[in-house]
Order: sequence, then structure tokens, then C-alpha cells
Amino acid sequence: MRKTFNALDISKSVIAGKVCEGDICIDATAGRGNDTAYLCELAGKSGRVIAFDIQKDAIDSTRQLLAEKGLSDRAELILGSHTDMDKYASEGTVSCITFNFGWLPGGDHTVHTQKETSLEAVKKALRLIKKGGLISMILYYGRDTGFEEKDALLEFVKTIDSEEYTVITAEFSNRPNCPPIPIFILRE
Repeated sequence: MRKTFNALDISKSVIAGKVCEGDICIDATAGRGNDTAYLCELAGKSGRVIAFDIQKDAIDSTRQLLAEKGLSDRAELILGSHTDMDKYASEGTVSCITFNFGWLPGGDHTVHTQKETSLEAVKKALRLIKKGGLISMILYYGRDTGFEEKDALLEFVKTIDSEEYTVITAEFSNRPNCPPIPIFILRE
């Protein structure tokens, strides 16, 4: 049976072309740790990855995955909001920032990212990302959650300065039931 091509596959292929050994990266929504581990592998031993999540369960999952992969020394895990990312990195120094908006996979769907804090975090990410850097966002929504956040983020990215950034929004046109929406912001 054929594996379904998904938003994470798209995101990883774009990220792979932007992150190099020694880079600083941020996983703004650590979740189960998969993006954090991927960024750690790409940034290498001399790189640095900072991962945020507001849920202890997510940070614990991320810590466990990094330990299993031997990557623990490459990441700093922050139990806190991604709106604090500017306290951990300087403007114009980060190669890649990833966001997976929505809820923790396998977690409580009533706990999810919120429009206000997500917009604040993306605005901070725009300042932190270096020239040639990338912000990768995947919008997960469905059931009773995420529609307001999705609409706000889709509207916001249209207002980003086109002289300094390129914004690409992709969609799965033939997938039912609120498919995720990948968005890539590249700093010129």
C-alpha cells in the first residue's frame, strides 16, 4: 500500500534545504518531539535547537525521543509559550523556526494553540529569522477547534512585507475533512 504524502513530508523536504551544520533553530511547538529531533540532526553537533511547548507531556515526550536518538545535548527544552522565543535567540540569527498549530498528537483536543499567542509568536519569528532563513508552519484544525486560528494566520501572512519575505501557502485540494495547511515564509 502506498504511503500518503502529508504536510510533514513537504515541510521536512523544504527544511532540509535550509538548515546546515551549526545553525540555530527553534521548534515553536515541540509536540511529540519529531521536528525537534529532525532539526537537531540537521543542525548537527555544533548547532543549537530551542524547543517550546506549554504542555509538560509534550516536553517529556520530546526529551524521551531526543534521548533515544542520542540528541539530548543538541536541544534546550522550554516548558513555556512560544511567545517567549525572543528571550532565547537574537534577531536575525535563527535559520529555521517550525510551528505545528493545533493540538498535541494523541493529547487532549481541548488544549490547543490559540489565535492571539500564535500571531504574537509568528510576528516574533519574523524578526528572529536570518536572511535566507525559513519559517515552516502547518495549520491543523478540525472538529470544533482551530478554525479561528487558521483564518487569522491565513489573513496575517497576506500582510507580511513582500520586499523582505516570500510567503507560500499550500493546500491539499483533494483531501477531505480539514486537511492541514503548510505555509512557508522565506526571508530574502
